Amino acid sequence: MNILNSRQKKILKLLASEGQVQVEKLATSFGVVNQTIRRDLTELCNKGLADRIHGGARKLISTSMVAYESRRQANVSAKISIANSTASLIPNGSSVAINIGTTTEQVANALRQHNELTVISNNINIVHIMQTSKVKSLIVVGGQVRLSDGAIVGSSAEEAFRNYKVDFAIIGASSLDSDGSILDFDQREVVVAQSILNNSRNRILVCCNSKFSISAPHRICNVRDLDIFVTDSPPPIDFQKIAQIANTRIIISKD
Repeated sequence: MNILNSRQKKILKLLASEGQVQVEKLATSFGVVNQTIRRDLTELCNKGLADRIHGGARKLISTSMVAYESRRQANVSAKISIANSTASLIPNGSSVAINIGTTTEQVANALRQHNELTVISNNINIVHIMQTSKVKSLIVVGGQVRLSDGAIVGSSAEEAFRNYKVDFAIIGASSLDSDGSILDFDQREVVVAQSILNNSRNRILVCCNSKFSISAPHRICNVRDLDIFVTDSPPPIDFQKIAQIANTRIIISKD
């Protein structure tokens, strides 16, 4: 599986604290050749975790603000593991709708080697992630851009997804509750996520287990409304029971 190695994790921490890194300095610090560091930086950039600059890399610069970039770099190994498990469920030639989120972005990265996918998203960051992929078609819906993270939200995006019927919906969420609730902070994003789910044949949620410790006010759906939930560790027992009754499959990814 395509998980970050310990050196790459340390490079991410340096990027977070220093803003940018240089190949030669990193090579000396880690006791490896420059080419090894270049491969590390290329992998980090391909995963949407950094931007290349001459002689090194810098923290990702996009429409996303610092807080979102910090979330992007949190629990990276778990998110990549979840993404790889999710990508293994998607056949070549499928149509996929993906919403905003740092875990869903990792899913997009994991799908880059799939052939002939049609990908539809309200996440403008996915354009950068998938521009060198093997997808047949990449569609970004129109609407209001939320500057904090690059999400396209609101009624225009909601309506846009109604024009499609995709094989797989892949959504993230800001919060999970043991009563089965799947939640978010922004009602504008909620209606988009609901539209994605309503216009798909298979509905997949991708979230780290840490989301059970976060509280958000707006309900996207319930776990019983999903087909598959991919996460990094077992959810609370009550949540598992609700999923089991509804025949919602829970997949625990492994590093």
